[in-house]
Amino acid sequence: MTTGSCLCGGVAFEITGPLRPVVACHCTQCRKQSGHYGAFTACDDKDLHFRARDTLAWYKASPLAGRGFCKACGSLLFWKADGAAHTSIAAGSLDGKTGLKTEGHIYCADKGDYYEICDGAYQKAQWN
Repeated sequence: MTTGSCLCGGVAFEITGPLRPVVACHCTQCRKQSGHYGAFTACDDKDLHFRARDTLAWYKASPLAGRGFCKACGSLLFWKADGAAHTSIAAGSLDGKTGLKTEGHIYCADKGDYYEICDGAYQKAQWN
């Protein structure tokens, strides 16, 4: 089991199933919301259980997806495509060692000009 939370603890969760390797997203929305780029793992919705969610809010970021965050401390926590059976989880919100590795980068065409991607993981200009 893996646990996670926002900075203030108003949103806390546990994941009882497997997590996908981390994918770094360099799209403009992730960069605007996080201040750099987003790094997300994911799990099936049936495996995501909330211990606390009083401060969880969702922002409809596009016609296709929403972004979950803590409305008290502002922590970026989730990304979810409409109708999907899985939720992307900000890797930095997870507690302790996860054993996860970054497998790739998406939306590299939108990345900031102030950094390079040099980790050897795959790079895609867009999502697919």
